[in-house]
Amino acid sequence: MSADTVHPAVERADGLIELKRYDEAEALLGQRLAEDPEDIRAWTKLALCHVRAEQHEKALEATDRALALDPEDVGGLIMRAHALRGIGGTRWQESEGVLREAIRLAPEYWYSYALLADVVWRIRLVRQGQANGGTLSKQDMEAPMREAADLAMEALRLGPEELYAHEVARQIAELASNTTVADQLDHAILRLDPSHPYALARQTEKAANTPGVKATEAATLYADALAAAPDSRTMQDGLDDASYRMLRGIRWLALLCLALVAAGLDVFVTEGETPRDLPVSLGQRIWFLVPMAAIWAVGALLRYRRLRAGIQINIRSVIRRRTWPRVVLAQAAWAMLCALLLAEVPWSERTVPQVLFWAGLVPTAATIWFDRKKKA
Repeated sequence: MSADTVHPAVERADGLIELKRYDEAEALLGQRLAEDPEDIRAWTKLALCHVRAEQHEKALEATDRALALDPEDVGGLIMRAHALRGIGGTRWQESEGVLREAIRLAPEYWYSYALLADVVWRIRLVRQGQANGGTLSKQDMEAPMREAADLAMEALRLGPEELYAHEVARQIAELASNTTVADQLDHAILRLDPSHPYALARQTEKAANTPGVKATEAATLYADALAAAPDSRTMQDGLDDASYRMLRGIRWLALLCLALVAAGLDVFVTEGETPRDLPVSLGQRIWFLVPMAAIWAVGALLRYRRLRAGIQINIRSVIRRRTWPRVVLAQAAWAMLCALLLAEVPWSERTVPQVLFWAGLVPTAATIWFDRKKKA
């Protein structure tokens, strides 16, 4: 069988590798190689299996066997580069020479350029850092990043629809502080893979953290991103933080109710003004409940009902899972308790109402200032 022909057993092993069933793939490839120890594709696929299983020494041994059969096998060279990178130590830098040989043999294959771009900047920076005693300046990084960027651009030219080429080019642009190019490449990545977790996270965070974006809008952005990438931990954390920002707003509603009642009772008498007589009538005390109910209906309940179901569920979830959302709820409840005591008890003097007002205001207002930048 020629090196370009793939045996059915090797094809089945490839499927098992994609399913991360590495032991089964290794066993199947072992059977195939026992039948035909000169099957190069089986050796390179075995190397891939070991690389994915992070058994890099075994992967290197498999590439040795493949390249002994054909030193110019590009697949074997690429897998050897992967194995060398995984081994680390002093050997990983050998991967540059291996990839340059692969490019010499197959100059139109995009993947070799992309992988070399991903390798070469690391090698150059390590060598530069060693030469400078472990320090790197921005100027030291310019030449390595430019060399890597040129290789990445060649990979993109040869494989304009290949995701890995875009990922490498984007990483290099970010390291080179070329934010415009990095952003453009993120958009290109999302065009190729709308659920790409990292590009989606970066673009969503950028949009959600834009000045002027409200918590509700940020929560919607994160919820949309989670619909596309439901396993993204970054997006879930972002949605939790946006949910917490929305919850923090209810403390202002409680303080508004407290201030409204205090003003209605003339808790603090201004010199020269005639204060309201205490205690106020039962009808007035009941009337205080009307604006408070309106504040909560419009400021909390109506806004909550307008949220998407997924955001509503997350708000309830973040209250169960996180400490600070529960603290916020407790503070709002405390301020409202003070407001209700002020409103419904027939006070005959202002001393106790003043104490209640400050007791409801000070702890809540102080924490609003303290946690204004705090995350959930």
